[in-house]
Amino acid sequence: MEDIRFDEQGLAPCVMQDARTGEVLTLAYMNEEALRLTRETGEVHFWSRSRGELWHKGATSGNTMRVRALRADCDRDAILALVEPAGPACHTGERTCFHVGDLEPQPGEALAALERTITVRKAVADGDSSYTARLLADPAFIGEKVEEEAEEVVRAAREESDERVREEAADVLYHLAVLLAARDLSLVDAFEELNARRR
Repeated sequence: MEDIRFDEQGLAPCVMQDARTGEVLTLAYMNEEALRLTRETGEVHFWSRSRGELWHKGATSGNTMRVRALRADCDRDAILALVEPAGPACHTGERTCFHVGDLEPQPGEALAALERTITVRKAVADGDSSYTARLLADPAFIGEKVEEEAEEVVRAAREESDERVREEAADVLYHLAVLLAARDLSLVDAFEELNARRR
């Protein structure tokens, strides 16, 4: 990261991405000092073009962004900061600054959105309020449902159409996400385990 090619104003764009979900959170700019402070402190710093000063992301709001990794693009003139957000990335209070425009959910956003919904249901803690809350309130039941759905996807793969395999696979992912949430785990914990096995 020492050889970033800053532009004529001494800046390079930095995309901030949630390290756990892959979601893009914001785009801001770093100068050499902001990049140095980001690396030294482990929290994202930017250069505010409007204020003409260094900016520690979250210093005022408390919504800091802890850096998991910094990457440069192939031309070394743009930076990617993979972060763990401690709150919304956007000054409006939205989770991401990219909340305007075509907001139709995309396939890559499905698991993160599902886990956010499960978290909301878990906070309600009312077994009658939703199917998800009922599952969360009964660990034995959720275990049975994961087993049942796994058997159904295997049967669909053996005997049914691709559409049925798709539907049953979605059921497995949903119930597995609920099971993990019931144990205060997440799909990310499983993803980290998969990454560890590749080493």
